[in-house]
Amino acid sequence: MIDLLLQQSFESQGLRFITPRKAWPLLEKGALLVDLRPDYEGAGKLPDVQELLLLPYTEIEENWQEIPRDEAVILADAVGIRSKEVLKLLLSRGYTNVVSLAGGFVDWERDGFPIIIDLSERLTGSCMCQLRPRNRKKSKI
Repeated sequence: MIDLLLQQSFESQGLRFITPRKAWPLLEKGALLVDLRPDYEGAGKLPDVQELLLLPYTEIEENWQEIPRDEAVILADAVGIRSKEVLKLLLSRGYTNVVSLAGGFVDWERDGFPIIIDLSERLTGSCMCQLRPRNRKKSKI
């Protein structure tokens, strides 16, 4: 499966990337998708895949060993910026079985790949500093 992952990916600046369209068949066959988004970036949306590891990029330095070296691994975040950085980190630590999802979950969703949506987890707010769950009732003080 790792060979297939590398064959389906493309190289840019010494790093390997895969589009959602090329990633989907591999994920259906059991490749591992690592969702690097912190909770607030996921906003109640998770990819509907067989093998999913939730590992926020904010915790990657402490937990990178949770990513297996013997499986085909696709790293993904919201748009592909953080997954590229995590890919560099893992390559520097000897990983050869990882690629980054080009365009992240924005492209994943745009291309119509399956997502599980939990409406109770959706966030609202006029800026990042004011994000809160949309359906949470305000408490009176």
